Amino acid sequence: MTRSRASRALAAPLAALVLGGLAALAPAGTARAQAWPAKPLRLVVPYPPSGSNDILSRVVAQGLTAVLGQSVVVDNRAGAGGMIGAENVAKSPPDGYSVLNVQASFVANAALRAKMAYDPVADFAWIGMMARSPMLVVVHPSLPVRNVRELVALAKARPGSINYGSTGTGGINHLFTELFRHMAGIDIVHVPYKGVAPALTDLMGGHVQLVMTSMPSALTQVQAGKLKAIAVGGARRTSFAPQLPTIDESGVRGYTAEFWWGLAAPVKTPPEIVNQLSAGLGKVLQFADTKERFAREGAEPAAMTREAFASFVPNEISRWRKVAREAGIRLE
Repeated sequence: MTRSRASRALAAPLAALVLGGLAALAPAGTARAQAWPAKPLRLVVPYPPSGSNDILSRVVAQGLTAVLGQSVVVDNRAGAGGMIGAENVAKSPPDGYSVLNVQASFVANAALRAKMAYDPVADFAWIGMMARSPMLVVVHPSLPVRNVRELVALAKARPGSINYGSTGTGGINHLFTELFRHMAGIDIVHVPYKGVAPALTDLMGGHVQLVMTSMPSALTQVQAGKLKAIAVGGARRTSFAPQLPTIDESGVRGYTAEFWWGLAAPVKTPPEIVNQLSAGLGKVLQFADTKERFAREGAEPAAMTREAFASFVPNEISRWRKVAREAGIRLE
């Protein structure tokens, strides 16, 4: 055999070996993506069980379990105003098996804190919004106002005489009310509490006169006559209480504030997996059972594309950062 023929004889199987190896490697990545999910997923809720964050997440987890064909397990990681759970997901492997419940409080933390253990924008891949719930304006029944116009007029007539409760300095309820105070041009006094329950207890006791909170938190007391609801904070009236006007139509033009919830994954999660999660969430939000169970929490499904949600979250952070700066609110 000549040297030329020998070289060709050796080169052919070598080339086949190399090409075969490359071919084997290329489908491997595709196969891994196609095989997802191959094990249960974690949906991290950065708050304790039983609240709206937890309940809505469990509804979505159950729906995603049916859609994806793998269990989606809720993992409550409470603490530090939701930042412990957020950090846990931000630093989890970006393999599609860790998902975070993000909500209005997530952007409040980002707007107020100079230092965080994670970047609230750069460390996450946004999956989509899942629900919205109107913010409810409630006052003590003895306060001589029937609507927001009368509330604003009273506050202007008696500067500093109306106290409002919140879930704590820098909480989203605090920011909601500070935005209202600024836009209405009134002087009302902030009284922070360690949660919505003690704030509403003191509101019913007459120690504060105003609280802006979620509908599930206060609706029972409103229906019992212990509190008086005068408006909602959304861009439009809510089907849960259609008789209540919005703050905007009550004279504070341009005011909108509402509670919302969505899903995010670690930033380097493969796009095809994030797309599957987003599509799965979209299907879950169409389920009649999802709509019914959301309604029990005063919330409604709010489908939003990945791209829209990826713009929405940073815009919300910027919006509430401006409110906090104008109100002089800052947390370490």
